[in-house]
Amino acid sequence: MHRSRLKAGYCILTWLHIYAVAYYSNYLFFHLRDACGFTSRQNLLVAALVGAIYIPASWYGGRFAQARGYFAALKLGLGVMTVALCAGTILHGLAAVIVVLSVWTMAVCFTWAPLEALTSESGSRVGVARMVGIYNVVWSSGAAVAYFTGGALQEALGHASLFWLPACVHGFQWLLAHRLEKSAKKSPTPPLPAPVVSGEDSDFARHHVSPALARAFLHMAWVVNPFAYVAMNTLIPLIPELASRFHLTTTLAGFVASVWMFARLAAFVLLWRWTAWHYAFRWLSGMYVVMIASFLVLLSTSSLAALVIAQLIFGFAVGLIYYSSLFYSMDVGSETQGEHGGYHEMLIGIGLFVGPAVGAVTGYLAPATPRAGIWAVCSLLCGGLAVLLWMRRCRR
Repeated sequence: MHRSRLKAGYCILTWLHIYAVAYYSNYLFFHLRDACGFTSRQNLLVAALVGAIYIPASWYGGRFAQARGYFAALKLGLGVMTVALCAGTILHGLAAVIVVLSVWTMAVCFTWAPLEALTSESGSRVGVARMVGIYNVVWSSGAAVAYFTGGALQEALGHASLFWLPACVHGFQWLLAHRLEKSAKKSPTPPLPAPVVSGEDSDFARHHVSPALARAFLHMAWVVNPFAYVAMNTLIPLIPELASRFHLTTTLAGFVASVWMFARLAAFVLLWRWTAWHYAFRWLSGMYVVMIASFLVLLSTSSLAALVIAQLIFGFAVGLIYYSSLFYSMDVGSETQGEHGGYHEMLIGIGLFVGPAVGAVTGYLAPATPRAGIWAVCSLLCGGLAVLLWMRRCRR
C-alpha cells in the first residue's frame, strides 16, 4: 500500500476513534444524571477518577508503544475497549458502570500515543508539522461531530447506545488496524526528503530555533496543556447542569455545547496553515490568559448568547495550547514519538484529574457557595500562568 494511502487509513482510524471515545466519555455524564441521579459534584468525582487512571496508564501506554510497536499497543487497547463496552451492555448498576469505565479508560491509554505517532511520522521536520496539523484537524472534527450529534443519538437510541455503539466502532477499528499493519509491513520505507527548497519548507525554516529553545518550549507546553485540560474536563461534566440551567434537552445541549469544539477545530485548521505561532511565547501566554477569562464567563453566565461567544473564544484558546504541546512533542522528539506522545497524554491525564477533583472537593467543602468550585479552578489556572511566566523568566 502506498504511503499516502496508509496515512489516509490512519486518519480514518483516528476519526472513528475519537467519535466513539467522545460519544461514550462525554455523554456518560448525562447517563449518570438521568439513570443514577448524579449531581454535578458527583459527575466531577467520576471525571477525576478517569483522570487518576489516565495518568499512569498513558505513561505506560506510550512506553509500551515505543517498545513493542505502535500496532501492538493499538490493537491491545482497541480489543480491551471493545470487550469492556460489550460487558457494559450486559452488566447493570452503578458499580458496573464505574468498573467498565475504569477498564475502558486504561485501555484507551494504549491507543492515543500510537495514533499520534503513526499519523505524525515523517522524514523531515516540515513533514512532521504538516502531519501534526492534519492529525489535529481529523481528531477535533470527530470530537465536534460526536458531541453535536451525540445528544440526538442518545435520545433516539437510548442510554444503552453509550455502550453498544462505541463497542461496534472499536471492533471495526481493530479489524482496520490489523489490515493497516499488514499493509505497512509490505510498504517500502520512503527515502529521506531532499534539502529544504519549497516555499512551505522555507516558511518553516524561518521559525527554526535552537535545540535548547525548542526543548524549553516543549516543557512550557507540557506544563500549560494540563491546565487547559483542567478547564476542559471541569467544563464537560458540568454541561448537564448548564443544560438544565438553560432548559435544554439532551439534543439541544449537544448542539449548543459543541460550539467550543467546533471553535477548536477552526483553530487547528488556522494554526496548521499559519506557522508564526511556532516557538512564540506571546501566543502561548496570551491564549492562556484568554482561556481563563472565557472559562469563567462560560460557567457563570446566565445569557445563552454570552455562553456561545465564550465558547468560541475558549475553543480557540485551548486549541492553540493543545496544538503547542503535541507539535513540540513530535517536533522535538522525532526519534521517540511514541514515548513523547505518552508523556503528552500523561500530562493531559493530570489535567483530567486535577480540575474535576478541585471542583468537586471545593463544592463539598463549601456547599453554601454554588460557584466556589468554579473560583477554585480559576485560581488553579492562575497558578498555572504564574508557573509559565516563571519558566519564561528562568529561560531568559
